[in-house]
Amino acid sequence: MGAKKAERDAEFNAFVTGAWPRLIRTAFLLTGDRYLAEDVVQTALERTYAAWGRVVRADEPYAYVRRIVVNEHARRFRRRVPEQLVTAVPERSGPDGFERLDDRAALLEALGTLPSGQRQAVVLRYWEDLSESQAAAAMGCSVGTVKSQASKGIARLRELSSLTTRTSIGGAA
Repeated sequence: MGAKKAERDAEFNAFVTGAWPRLIRTAFLLTGDRYLAEDVVQTALERTYAAWGRVVRADEPYAYVRRIVVNEHARRFRRRVPEQLVTAVPERSGPDGFERLDDRAALLEALGTLPSGQRQAVVLRYWEDLSESQAAAAMGCSVGTVKSQASKGIARLRELSSLTTRTSIGGAA
């Protein structure tokens, strides 16, 4: 039994090492907060480890875990007290890997204005580049819901002057 557990743990560790950056990026875009994103991903990986035997047999383990991340975010979003948005971002104590993106603050602020379903659909469709059916599977809804939520989210983002003057959203300037 010890050798099997060691092999399972090694396989899980290899998966986490490879998937961590993408999972964090997705969770960050969903939450808008680096630390909350890490919490969401860690919770998702805890659940994944508990079910690793089933996960590894799935066609695409990353998609399975991404679905857990989306669900965990939705669960936290329902319980969350609304945020107080501020005009100035507090200084960071160290370098942030996301700082390389010039439009990060504007994008995060804009994503923060979207309702949870629209935000999930936009992030999964346009950032993760998932198909409508893959996004529907990750969100646990129909393809039509993904189409509707993504369309409404993109339309809402296009209305924001802070983004339309800085970047192209969903293929339109």
